[in-house]
Amino acid sequence: MTPLTWALVALLAVLGFWSVGAYNRLMSLRNAISEAFAELDRQLSQRAQVCEQLVTQVKPLLPNEQATFDALANAQAEAQAAALAARGRPWSPDTVGALAVATSLHGAAQARLMSLLEHASELHDAAGLGALMDELKLVERQRAFARQVFNQTVERYNEAIAQIPTRALARLYRFTAARPL
Repeated sequence: MTPLTWALVALLAVLGFWSVGAYNRLMSLRNAISEAFAELDRQLSQRAQVCEQLVTQVKPLLPNEQATFDALANAQAEAQAAALAARGRPWSPDTVGALAVATSLHGAAQARLMSLLEHASELHDAAGLGALMDELKLVERQRAFARQVFNQTVERYNEAIAQIPTRALARLYRFTAARPL
């Protein structure tokens, strides 16, 4: 073999090893998105459970607020359906976009309920809702943290896809940018 042939073989070997390493890095970052989403999904489920408990206790006490309860129930159902769709591919911009919209609607409906309960101090004391409201606030803080971790993980993945040598490989293997929440 000539020195030129050896150089070509060495170059092809280096490119091959680089492409395998880059592919593994992108897959590792995409798997990290799935792991971060699993924690966020757990927090979304916990928020739904606490909201359900709160509505169950408050509904008989506030019969005139059926529209608020219905709005929360509908938003909760949409958020759970969107989370279910995003579980399979949490790096997909479409599913995460739908989840972002659904969680925003849920947050608005939940804020309406919390505002209603905080202004009805006699209910707050009489029904013993303080503990549930505190639990919901705690779950909201944990959900916000899990969302932040998810968004940071998505950002790292998107940065890796955008890097110049990896960009060509990302296109070849159809790695697309993920969407933060």
